[in-house]
Amino acid sequence: MERLIVIAGAGEYPRLVVEGAKRAGVPCVDVLGVKGSTARATCAAADHVHWEAVAQVAKGIRWIGAGGYDGAILAGQISPVSLFRGRFDAETKAWLAEMPVKNAHSIFGKLIEKLTAAGAHVLPASLYLDGNMPGVGALTDRGLTEQERSDAFHAARVAHDMGLHDVGQTVVVKGGMVLAVEAFEGTNAAIRRGGKLGGRGAIVFKAAREGHDMRFDIPVVGLKTLKVMRRAGISALVFQAGRLVLLDRADVVAFANRHGIALVGVDSGLPPAPLRP
Repeated sequence: MERLIVIAGAGEYPRLVVEGAKRAGVPCVDVLGVKGSTARATCAAADHVHWEAVAQVAKGIRWIGAGGYDGAILAGQISPVSLFRGRFDAETKAWLAEMPVKNAHSIFGKLIEKLTAAGAHVLPASLYLDGNMPGVGALTDRGLTEQERSDAFHAARVAHDMGLHDVGQTVVVKGGMVLAVEAFEGTNAAIRRGGKLGGRGAIVFKAAREGHDMRFDIPVVGLKTLKVMRRAGISALVFQAGRLVLLDRADVVAFANRHGIALVGVDSGLPPAPLRP
């Protein structure tokens, strides 16, 4: 890998990819920044930054295709909802019109299809994230209670069924009752809904579906989500080992310990996301 382009959405995630690629010895790591979303820290870590608006997707893809990159990685928050706002270029309008079903899987799948057609080799979004893909076991001082373990088992089955229909990745359960499942609103909104319904003591389960395309929409959790969990009264976050990106790891674990929130990775029986090309 000589030249890598990171298509960078919001948050810390893209910066971690850029810095990880550089540590792994990739000589040139550039960024395609999304106007109004990509963080300054991500741009500062890159060798070169090219900017496009999220509604001008086709223009950005043409730029990447002409750039001669060895690989491309999609990283960071680029909300599918944002693709329904703004003044689209004609090609982007045509792509959206081609999709009878519009969800994260279909939208980002179409984006990868167009990137590939332009000559880009789209890589797993987990690459170079050593240290940010936790494995099996508790990251926090405490593990799960018997009730939390039972709720997590139930939530895992619900998450599996959700994945069959590309609904979402997050389930909130308390006492065997499903309080919320993530739809188009995103993880944090689903957690708030679940907390409002169930009060204190619910658990959050976060999962990538079986056969998930690791080139996009990998489950991600950071300090912002932990703060939402605390306000919602959530007692534990359970996730698939090796299949979730944990941002701000040290800060997240310290925050969880302070507030008695368990963070636990479980063996899903599914392959972990790759860390190298």
